[in-house]
Amino acid sequence: MASFLKARQFGKLADGRAVDAWTLTGRGGLQVEAMTLGGIVMRLLVPGRDGKLADVVLGFNDLESYLAGHPYFGAITGRVAGRIANAEFTLDGRTYQLARNDPPNHLHGGLVGFDKRLWKATPVERADGAPSLRLQYFSPDGEGGFPGNVNVAVTYTVTDENEFVIESEATSDRTTPLCLTHHSYFNLAGEGAGSIDDHRLTIYANRFVPVDENYTTMGRVELTDGNDNDFRTARRLGDVIPLLFKEHGALYALPDHDAAEMVVAARLEEPTSGRTLTVSTTERYLQLYTSSLLGGTRAGKSGKVYSRFEGVCLECQGYPDVSNTALRKEILIHPGETQRHRTAYAFSA
Repeated sequence: MASFLKARQFGKLADGRAVDAWTLTGRGGLQVEAMTLGGIVMRLLVPGRDGKLADVVLGFNDLESYLAGHPYFGAITGRVAGRIANAEFTLDGRTYQLARNDPPNHLHGGLVGFDKRLWKATPVERADGAPSLRLQYFSPDGEGGFPGNVNVAVTYTVTDENEFVIESEATSDRTTPLCLTHHSYFNLAGEGAGSIDDHRLTIYANRFVPVDENYTTMGRVELTDGNDNDFRTARRLGDVIPLLFKEHGALYALPDHDAAEMVVAARLEEPTSGRTLTVSTTERYLQLYTSSLLGGTRAGKSGKVYSRFEGVCLECQGYPDVSNTALRKEILIHPGETQRHRTAYAFSA
């Protein structure tokens, strides 16, 4: 099978700007379709043990449904992914006020985060011929309440080995936090197939960050040893979700590693299709989200309305609560420096 990269117009924003959708197809059969609005991954087609492709991420078929609002399906989230406590942070002696879009907290960049911005797309020529797309966005000083003019680029690549690789790089003219993540809701049985109960999940971490009733991080890490958040051996999600705090999932501190080193963070298996997803990253944390808050009235790609627990998010990121100097390691960009991260979603059957 040949690899290729192609584009089509997906729709237009209210101001007339075009939104394009790009399809990246690898030699191993993996196919990713992403749009320039929010870098949203609309489709992710993966072969099963029978060789047949299934779309394994939740989402919509039309731009209007995305514009009407959605729970970050497949998007680049930022400037800071996750919750910033009380929608404020202190940096270099100054306190910055942010939108309380998840009261009392700030979530995923606020009311108009990176997930709602139009990114510039440019194909990337690679020596190995793998299809690759570079998405770029300029975030001006003060956007969303954050300091600094930030230039950010996110590159999507589909490899011959059926890996979906996400690489980010960013610079700023002022010290500022930046903590991106990819927010796909995975269902390895196929989008529209129902609950994720039978998926088996392993998370290679023995520490997690506890939260309060508002999902606010409590500024410390605790051991998972023997408690309900322990995924160091594979567990069936249908068995463990009812035991989790608010059935939501947790933020896991991954094993310590060098800034550029990839570590295996998680493994997700679906027995019927035989599909397996292995997640590796340079990031320090993995957010597990069970889609406990999912539910709506608009139909997804398969024509059915999604219910709770029909997808699972495995979000590789930094520590979101910026004021916590002990745990926010590496989410600050300083002038003259480039922040770089890499995450790989590797599929097999």
